[in-house]
Amino acid sequence: MNFPRLLIVTLAISTVVFQSGCATRSAPAPVVDRSGGKGASLEPVQAGFYRIKRGDTLLRIALDHGQSHRDIAEWNNIADMNQIEVDQVIRVVPPRSAKAMTSKVEVKQEKPSAAKDVVKPSDKMKDEKLAKNETKVEKSNDVASDAGIKLSWPSKGNVVDRFDEGKNKGIDISGKSGDPIQAAADGKVVYAGNSLRGYGNLVIVKHDNTYLTAYAHNKTLLVKEGDSVKKAQKIAEMGNTDADQVKLHFEVRKHGKPVDPMSYLP
Repeated sequence: MNFPRLLIVTLAISTVVFQSGCATRSAPAPVVDRSGGKGASLEPVQAGFYRIKRGDTLLRIALDHGQSHRDIAEWNNIADMNQIEVDQVIRVVPPRSAKAMTSKVEVKQEKPSAAKDVVKPSDKMKDEKLAKNETKVEKSNDVASDAGIKLSWPSKGNVVDRFDEGKNKGIDISGKSGDPIQAAADGKVVYAGNSLRGYGNLVIVKHDNTYLTAYAHNKTLLVKEGDSVKKAQKIAEMGNTDADQVKLHFEVRKHGKPVDPMSYLP
């Protein structure tokens, strides 16, 4: 008498479980998108601009693009250099002069439709001469960039760690605390401080529109931002700030990209 009842109960439970399982498979739980919809909708960044990522600082962005962090702040009207936002797009190359852009737009928009709009031969000659001069300047800048730069040794110690783009973005030179650190070429100091993690007391010198040099882990800085320096001028004293030993970490950046300093040193 108990067997049929047990069988009925078992069949009822199995039916409920089966139906429950079917319902689960046919209606999967929705996936919640916590990205805010930004990741897939971000447009590509134009050449000369950069989209800020989490963890970026204006100083790091400037170093990676071969620029002064103050220049980048000025080009983008950034009043507080500590206030930058993730996904914000900023200019990282100098803006073209408004005058040059305006003159080109005016030339394109000119449509001589009456006698007063006809370009005079003298004006045409001036425009052609101006265009030739602009071309010469562009070519001379390209030649200057391709010619490279000749550097002097920033310190007299031994090279204890060589360039490896994946691990070491420059070379490390040994020495004693207080040894002189010298500018490797003429230039302008675009940074002097200790805000860049991993570099300690750091000096960055901009030599032209192509090259920067960086001098890290110093004990004492002897220059400040905006100073003009000469090749072999003492700019700091060797130390071990943010380092495990006394040394100079020396980097050469070409358009912001780390390159082997040994290729530029005698």
